[in-house]
Amino acid sequence: MNQFKSDFLKILHERGFVHQCSDLDGLDALCAAGPVTAYVGYDCTGPSLHVGHLLSIMMLRWFQKCGHRPIALMGGGTTRVGDPSGKDESRKILSLEQIEENKASLREVFSRFLTFGSHVTGSGNDARMADNAEWLAPLNYIEFLRDVGRHFSVNRMLTFESVKMRLEREHELSFLEFNYMILQAYDFVELNRRYDVRLQMGGSDQWGNIINGIDLGRRMGTSQLYALTCPLITTSSGTKMGKTAQGAIWLKAEMLSPYAYWQFWRNTDDADVGRFLKLFTELPLAEIERLAALQGQEINEAKKVLATEATALLHGRDAAEEAAETARQAFEAGVAAEGLPTVEIPRDELIAGLGILSATVRAGLASSNSEARRAIANRAIRVDDALVEDDKATVVLSATADAVKISMGKKRHVLLKPV
Repeated sequence: MNQFKSDFLKILHERGFVHQCSDLDGLDALCAAGPVTAYVGYDCTGPSLHVGHLLSIMMLRWFQKCGHRPIALMGGGTTRVGDPSGKDESRKILSLEQIEENKASLREVFSRFLTFGSHVTGSGNDARMADNAEWLAPLNYIEFLRDVGRHFSVNRMLTFESVKMRLEREHELSFLEFNYMILQAYDFVELNRRYDVRLQMGGSDQWGNIINGIDLGRRMGTSQLYALTCPLITTSSGTKMGKTAQGAIWLKAEMLSPYAYWQFWRNTDDADVGRFLKLFTELPLAEIERLAALQGQEINEAKKVLATEATALLHGRDAAEEAAETARQAFEAGVAAEGLPTVEIPRDELIAGLGILSATVRAGLASSNSEARRAIANRAIRVDDALVEDDKATVVLSATADAVKISMGKKRHVLLKPV
């Protein structure tokens, strides 16, 4: 086991964040010597990041907690181009107004995990949000080709996995996207010049892009730059982290309620509990080892701790505890708690009676009538905690009720509210 000098790498190694590093000993010595500035880049393709981004955000959080300076780089410029990494087709080009709106929305997400102080009263390791449009948008194309483009070999670029995958599958790779890796490499150099950034972090799928930046920095005379990547997380069942039948697990409450976020973590597979506690909470390792060692039904207590701690980091302790209490009431007390996800249904439909198949689909518990029918056959659907055995049954709002609770299994519950 590595004996790290820096708290940052020691913590990341113990918790399972480290996948690849360009020079582990060199980076360790740099971090141990004093405050370092590092960044992770995020394109502004939507108003929220999802749980797949959470690992790199946690790396920035630990970086700041260890006394260093984190930068969340917004891709206001590169979003106009599109990263081909891991994609089979070109990204939709957004308007400048959409990009600005997304950037403002994303800052709210980062403010949950990082401390952005003011330049007047802030501390020396306050987080910064930068935007690569500041230096990419004004670029003179001829000068850029001469000063930066000449350092890139097309032969080498064609060997990168993101490019090879598209070409091997005979999917189009536009010249616009081909330039993405050059622009991202230039970000590293420009951030070094402006803010003395020495380290770029990201997911393992960004390794080639980050190494490009280190190589460009060496050719353009920067200080020694470093790369550190985290693994792309898959669950014990082999699925990509955050991919569910209901869609992405968003980090904005407007797109996914704190209760639904809590439930996502509560539904973690038994085999993943210990690993996820290390990566997505700040609980001490000794406590994590105790929780991960629980067996049988007791592992559910560890899952609740994981859900509450992960939700508290994003939505705050009050929202996390409220979600936990809502779950306790819904699952243990068997009542239709107000904090459950809701779907609005016209009052006339609920009073007249809504078919159970349609109700299950509209609640988001099934993607089709046939899937809902199979769930009923498997005795998985309940309405107000009563088992549904007939797929021709109807859901009716009683005169004394404010909503109808429809459930699939023991963990998924939705309120149908009349409007």
